[in-house]
Amino acid sequence: MRDTVRIVSAENEIVDDKAHIRDKLDFSVAEWITSTDDPDEPGVEIAFVDGYVGMRNGADPEGPVLVFTPEEWDAFVAGAKDGEFDEP
Repeated sequence: MRDTVRIVSAENEIVDDKAHIRDKLDFSVAEWITSTDDPDEPGVEIAFVDGYVGMRNGADPEGPVLVFTPEEWDAFVAGAKDGEFDEP
């Protein structure tokens, strides 16, 4: 089983908002898409499984997988395209 992904809220309470679905998703058969064209430089990888989006660190493929709903993923991609995550 993969490590549990924990999110720390503003109140320092540990929350895993995908606990109910994480163990039901089989990422072992997923086709992972890498964020880089250089196979020697692992980056972020994503996979689409059963209507969810998984994201993992390509340097640690056996590590935890973050799980997002399609709506969360769309919001993330829109924010990235809009420059929300650009360094100041």
